[in-house]
Amino acid sequence: MQTEGKVITVGVTGASGAVLAQTMLRLLVADQRVTKVHLVVTEAGLRLLSTELGIVAQEPKRLPALLTGTDARKIEYFPNKDVGAAIASGSYPVDAMVVIPCSVGTLASIACGTSEDLLARAADVCLKEGRRLILCVRETPLNRIHLENMLRAQAAGAVVMPVMLSFYHGPKTIEDLVTQFVYRVLGQMGLPQGNQYRWSGKPEK
Repeated sequence: MQTEGKVITVGVTGASGAVLAQTMLRLLVADQRVTKVHLVVTEAGLRLLSTELGIVAQEPKRLPALLTGTDARKIEYFPNKDVGAAIASGSYPVDAMVVIPCSVGTLASIACGTSEDLLARAADVCLKEGRRLILCVRETPLNRIHLENMLRAQAAGAVVMPVMLSFYHGPKTIEDLVTQFVYRVLGQMGLPQGNQYRWSGKPEK
């Protein structure tokens, strides 16, 4: 996996956790190793952004700027119905894809390879091309269908990374919790973050 000039796809679904997607996009925009970010948001994801962040883009192309608070020049937004977009083809080079947050409905679509919309198709492309695909599943409790779909996706090559927040780094705010988790996801994508807290061990008393 290259360390420079990375192209990343970010998928956002309707599972709770819009701030995770927002933090991910802001960090990707700020990362000089990333040259291009493709953003796909499901219809439920758009509703999530409105409900949890109060962000509604009258012009969809304005969504990246509203989410990041920047000009978001490196982010390209694709409607989820645009199955003819570049990221729907394996011939288009992408280094990694993350679905954050990932609903169990989207997990099912990816695990079963339905490719019924752009997000699911882009994920399917990552699997068939042997590219990094990270699914930040957000659901609890989990039933057997969810668990089996996680196993199926993992067996196909995906990294299943449920949204499980850590506390050993002494977080003081929700932002601390969210950012540390997103740092770990970025590390899985080959984009380690210098500010990430890393456990170094403590001697027994």
